[in-house]
Amino acid sequence: MAAVDAQFYWMSAKIPNDEFLLYAFDGEPADCARAVEQVCARARACPDLALRVAERGRLAYPQWVPAAPGPEWVVRHDLADPGWRECLGAVVALADDQLDVRTMPWRLHVFTPVFGIPGVAGPGSVAVMQVAHPLADGARASAMAAWLFGRAVPVPEVAAPSAGFLPWRAIEAARAHRRLVRDTHAGLLAPGAGSRPPQPTNARPGGTRSVRTLVRRRSQLRGPTVTVGVLAAVSTALSTLLGEGTDTLGAEVPMSKPFVRQAHNHFGNVVVGLYPQLGPAARVERIAAELANARRRFEHPATRAADRAFAAVPAALLRWGVAQFDPYVRPTQVSGNTVVSSVNRGNADLSFGGARVVLTAGYPALSPAMGLTHGVHGIGDTIAVSVHVAESAIADIDTYLELLDAEL
Repeated sequence: MAAVDAQFYWMSAKIPNDEFLLYAFDGEPADCARAVEQVCARARACPDLALRVAERGRLAYPQWVPAAPGPEWVVRHDLADPGWRECLGAVVALADDQLDVRTMPWRLHVFTPVFGIPGVAGPGSVAVMQVAHPLADGARASAMAAWLFGRAVPVPEVAAPSAGFLPWRAIEAARAHRRLVRDTHAGLLAPGAGSRPPQPTNARPGGTRSVRTLVRRRSQLRGPTVTVGVLAAVSTALSTLLGEGTDTLGAEVPMSKPFVRQAHNHFGNVVVGLYPQLGPAARVERIAAELANARRRFEHPATRAADRAFAAVPAALLRWGVAQFDPYVRPTQVSGNTVVSSVNRGNADLSFGGARVVLTAGYPALSPAMGLTHGVHGIGDTIAVSVHVAESAIADIDTYLELLDAEL
């Protein structure tokens, strides 16, 4: 297991980090048991889905070993009230039962029938893939789910992690970082976004947790990209809800790294300002520029050098470092006031038991200093903009959803 994946594994004991990928289908499987077996058969045919974790002691990194996905990896749920809103409520509750990656690193939850799915006239089905973060980041988990639901594109392989010699890797990283600083001072790169004051959305998650999803066609969203358009809408909706003191609002945005993947998790969080004080056009331009700058900074050799140094950290040292993390310490400054995670899940070519996919959504996990997250997920021409919030961060999710709906 690569160091970054092991960090997610060990950190999950302090901060649950399972991912939940939702896929909604137009109709019910004619034979649900057969549909489940088809999913399991495809999982067994994909080496990256037929895995579990084996521990190797406190001085070594855990190891991925073969597993045989069977019917117990798929759970059928019966809803007392089979409505779309009630289904989303059941999806929130799934986070209470985190996966044990030593047994299974993913599980599929099936809800059928479900009525009121956006874009579906009659009964539909919802399948939620629960994925332990050590197994995959958002992009890789989406590729895995697509394979399960019939896409012919194999899950991309991950190169074997190369640890190297930590002192030498650390020297390389320090040199590359000094070059990054010089390039920034010379104006070749814009500075990265700094920290900012916490907002109510940074409250420790408490009370009821809720999720909601808004659905749009791509042509309905403003902005040069879907991500930028949603960030601009979140800016207005969130600043309107929170009131004064929101000029410093910023969002964390997960971004894939540009070099060859050597771990199941191959991304970093960048931060962009939301600039609610700017007009719509100026705000979109500023957000797009900051995302482009974050991409350029990711492409700098310093990013790769830092990752190589981290990959060389001995297992015992990394495990000790994770153990020192205290999730109960409250920060005086934060990177972002919310999260906007955006993944394009490709063409609408997926199916479950013969029912075709109509939308896909995701609900990024909450954390001790993040009580509001957003998921932006596209499949075909359909974009789902989702909100995951704790009552301690926003007491009335429906009011916030109305504001966001209007801005979108």
